[in-house]
Amino acid sequence: MKSQVAMSTFEDYAKGLIQKYQIPGTAIGFAKNGVPVYEKGFGYRNVEKGLPVTMDTVFGVASVTKSFTCVAILQLQEQGKLSVHDPVVKYLPEFSTPKDATEKMTIHHFMTHSAGLPPLPSLIYAKKRSLDLDPAPNDYPGLTIDKDDKHEPIDTYEQLMEFIAGLEFDLLGEPGTQFSYSNDSYALLGTIVQRVSGISFEQFVKDNILEPCGMEHTCFEIDELKDYENITSLYAARKVEDGLEVYDSPVWWESPAMRGAGALKSTVNDMLKYAEIVRNNGKVGNKKILSKESVELMTTPYIECSPGRFYGYGFMITPEYHGGTLIEHGGNLKAIASQLCIIPERGITGMILTNLAGVPATTIMSGALNDLEGRAVDATPFPYTKHELSPEEFKDYEGTYTSSEGMSLTITIGDGVLEFFTQGTSFPMQCIGEDLFLAIVQDQSELIRFVRDDTGGIERVAYHMRQFPKE
Repeated sequence: MKSQVAMSTFEDYAKGLIQKYQIPGTAIGFAKNGVPVYEKGFGYRNVEKGLPVTMDTVFGVASVTKSFTCVAILQLQEQGKLSVHDPVVKYLPEFSTPKDATEKMTIHHFMTHSAGLPPLPSLIYAKKRSLDLDPAPNDYPGLTIDKDDKHEPIDTYEQLMEFIAGLEFDLLGEPGTQFSYSNDSYALLGTIVQRVSGISFEQFVKDNILEPCGMEHTCFEIDELKDYENITSLYAARKVEDGLEVYDSPVWWESPAMRGAGALKSTVNDMLKYAEIVRNNGKVGNKKILSKESVELMTTPYIECSPGRFYGYGFMITPEYHGGTLIEHGGNLKAIASQLCIIPERGITGMILTNLAGVPATTIMSGALNDLEGRAVDATPFPYTKHELSPEEFKDYEGTYTSSEGMSLTITIGDGVLEFFTQGTSFPMQCIGEDLFLAIVQDQSELIRFVRDDTGGIERVAYHMRQFPKE
């Protein structure tokens, strides 16, 4: 299909970013009121063989999977088999945390990342079998793998709950009060789907979402696609003397105990079908996937995850997005950077998929949305006001902050500015509000918010949607 709308300004902008980050292949497509209006494949699904990217190329979608998990929960609620306000221990009696608040945690809290769980190391062990097969897992941005760690892999939901029960950690607050992105919560939502439905989480999603939506090339495991050949190769990147080297890295990272958090593989065309659920009040074509009321529940801004952005059920929501509402979710994992977006008032749905992690897929998507709607490609919905701080005030923020998921930030005072160091690189931070800073990381805006304790001291940082403590 040829593009029905011309987006040459965006394409020049995208080519610059794709070249800068050496992204082997990028697929992006948009529909208006369910009708495709633009599609573009940049680069290759297999560089060595010169095989181009198309709208039917299968990529990983990573955390975009989370919205599917919420659709499944809401389908079960519509069937009267659960309520999102049920305590999770009703279905997961083995689940426990170090605090008395466990019994107060509801399915709703898990769906909104507000149960109070900090980032935990579970995901690393749930992927351990894949990581052990990968010759260079530490080339994934922000992840440090200890090859000498002999901890057993987490292969089942039961092992995951046993692992969490054995951890020592502080909850971030009472359930419903603190947002911190939690892969564990979504893994356990998958467990609830399985227990309530009586079939595997993967089968439930296939039977009740993928097949009714006509998503023929979407799956949890690549082997399910059998003889289908339009599947991306996987790529990773490492720093070398003269910049960056992108190389073929064929191991998919799998985590059977945490598939509800981010395991689907899909195509732009399939994901545009799926996006119709939100745009079209629960219907894809003539198939009803959800009720209108359930779609409204999914897209309600329940808890603020960063200034101006909120979390619903499996979606991030920006209520003031250039005069509309942006409903979206991104994903990042080995050989994956993805984003799904919907602007319901304008009938717009869009999807971007790439085959390299840690690249600015959201920035490319924003540029495309801007061009599609007649704005400058670099327009932003958030005007920020700079605040000046004294060197004395800078000292409050200094220190190292470490997440149990494998991420670490070190905040230092540079030449009159605060800087943070992560993934081998330092970035300047601009204060834009009380305890709130903005940094540009890999051509993407990152907000860094500091959290104080009752005495006024800094105890945590909120970065990359996660809260983790100061050492």
